[in-house]
Amino acid sequence: MIQHLITDISEDDFNVAVGGQVEIIGWLYQYYNTEPKDRAFKKKKYLESDIPAVTQLFTPDWIVKYMVENSLGRYWVEVLQAKGDARSAKEIASSFGWRYFMPAAEQSTQIVLEDNSKKLASTSIEDITLIDAAMGSGHILIYAFEVFMQIYESEGYSRRDAAKLIVQKNLYGVDIDTRAFQLAYFSLMMKAREANRRFLTLNIRPNVFDIPESGDLTSDDFQVLIQSDDEKKQLDTLLDKFRFGNEYGSLIQFDNDLDWPVVERIAEQNVETGQLSLDTIFLAENQARLREFIAVGKVLTKEFTIGAMNPPYMGSGKMDAVLGKYVKKYFPNSKSDLFAVFMERLRALTIPDGYYAMITQHSWMFLSSFEKLRQVLKNDTLINMAHLGTRAFEEIGGEVVQSTTFVFKHQTNDNYIGTYERLVEFDSQQRKEDAYLDAVKNENVDYLYRTNQANFAKIPGSPIAYWASKSLIHDFEVGTRMDKLVTPKQGLATANNNRFLREWYEVKYQNIKFDAKSLQDAEESRMKWFPYNKGGSYRKWYGNYDYVVNWQDNGKEIRNFTDAKGKVRSRPQNTDYYFREAITWSDITSGHFSIRIRESGSIHDVTGMSAFSSSNSDLISVLGLMNSPVGNYIFKLLNPTIHLQVGNFNNFPIVRTPNRRIVEFVTQLIHLSKIDWNSFENSWSFTRHPLLTHIADDNLSHCRSPVG
Repeated sequence: MIQHLITDISEDDFNVAVGGQVEIIGWLYQYYNTEPKDRAFKKKKYLESDIPAVTQLFTPDWIVKYMVENSLGRYWVEVLQAKGDARSAKEIASSFGWRYFMPAAEQSTQIVLEDNSKKLASTSIEDITLIDAAMGSGHILIYAFEVFMQIYESEGYSRRDAAKLIVQKNLYGVDIDTRAFQLAYFSLMMKAREANRRFLTLNIRPNVFDIPESGDLTSDDFQVLIQSDDEKKQLDTLLDKFRFGNEYGSLIQFDNDLDWPVVERIAEQNVETGQLSLDTIFLAENQARLREFIAVGKVLTKEFTIGAMNPPYMGSGKMDAVLGKYVKKYFPNSKSDLFAVFMERLRALTIPDGYYAMITQHSWMFLSSFEKLRQVLKNDTLINMAHLGTRAFEEIGGEVVQSTTFVFKHQTNDNYIGTYERLVEFDSQQRKEDAYLDAVKNENVDYLYRTNQANFAKIPGSPIAYWASKSLIHDFEVGTRMDKLVTPKQGLATANNNRFLREWYEVKYQNIKFDAKSLQDAEESRMKWFPYNKGGSYRKWYGNYDYVVNWQDNGKEIRNFTDAKGKVRSRPQNTDYYFREAITWSDITSGHFSIRIRESGSIHDVTGMSAFSSSNSDLISVLGLMNSPVGNYIFKLLNPTIHLQVGNFNNFPIVRTPNRRIVEFVTQLIHLSKIDWNSFENSWSFTRHPLLTHIADDNLSHCRSPVG
């Protein structure tokens, strides 16, 4: 690990003069968590103690600056303009040196954000608050401190006074990780000390908190201080909120009817003096804990001018029972992943006309599991987005984790023209940053888009498809949905592929029924093995006939496959479509989309997505369209993640049915692909290698085994 610290971390990260203080603290903490993170990733479910390690990821410096400058910076630009500053937003940002500030698109006179000029004109810098609801080691808070300091100085404050006010009034942060909290606390204190040499003697505590957990603490532990049943109820309500504080973190929410003065009195009341006993010692300790719950609880009930964070990422399948149940109850629109839950939570922590900025995985923009979340976010205004794609974090390689960073204004305007920087084609963290800065300087770059966010609702599922052209959006409005032409269906889930599947050459050829036409035909054949469509690798037109499945006696063994408690594990769904001709594609499509014809005789799998029609020409027509560049482009627009879902297929717009000539052309492509597939030994229809096809039989004698 020490070797990594020496070789992987830039020398500037150690240099306080260029902001290295927070960089080195953040990197040290990330490396500190490497081993516990690796251990936790191997688990099926994460324990409460695993959550800090598996969800901690240090945010690249440029993305922090993007979020803070385009939220806090943008809000202050609006304040200045409301006060009469005649400069453009770009000119104001430039005067502060905010290189990552992206000016908004020019809006038509009919499309303007709600005018809050009167409120903004009376806003003081001391009134503006910013929260990071999962602050980690404090990277975002430290840069926000620097931006606040710039603003304070521009307003005539001294650096000494500004440092005190920023820590006392402007910055807030919470985290479930005690060590992260300690680092964030230390970083803020050192940042303030840099501006005010006497800061450490001023007894000022930063508004950053380690979220406490009440555990088994109840109102009974405060019995001598409680004066009524209502006070007991109020106290239990507060303690119950923090029962699993280390799991819920800043997701803890409070009802408006909690009586804070009551619980504050219990926390502050002096115990009658007398002989010291264990009871009085424990009571004093519990009161100290109660003061922590109150302090954090009050933060979580506030609304802030700005929210900015890199939330934890955790799919619902990895959540333990406590956390999973909580997010399903309180965040049903975003329960699929913890990062999406925090999108809702940060939104709720932001004042009605404030800004919230985040970096998250980009799946919320497209997947059907986040469609309800997109409907919620539609009530806000998407100001800017830098769509990062893969490799936004240098330490995360590969094509699986795809990210986006964005800024919302907590205010409704369906017709606002947002600005979007499409950085997905730039293949490193540095290239993405450089491309973004180029877009700030030159709005004519071909990866900067300006679009009306009302257009998203014109596409089924409302994906954040900001790069869709006007003509394509029109096609979605007037076209026929794909599921009106063909019928997509998921197939068999065996629950144990190792038990029920084989590659076709692993079983006796004579025991495979290749040409079953229906369930009845398959059962009457008394055969055990049948072709199985499991998706497979990238291949167009024809192929991927690799597997067979045990469907003997109408799938009796699969249908009765149970767990230790007798619950059926398998799911033989849409069985009426088994053995029918279909077009099929793979669930996972990391590269270009590919689709194939599947001749009758196969059972299809849940990952071998299939669509059916009684019309062969309709199947052929759709196959041709889907395999075209247009088809690939539209699917990447509907869902650029690696999983292409049935819902995405259904939403594909058909403007007109291809003509007979196209059907004939696609049929020829299928024929050529079939010849290619059957030319090699992995096909059960293989007869002769293509290299030998044109050699006369009398010249093949040297290739044959001698007859003994």
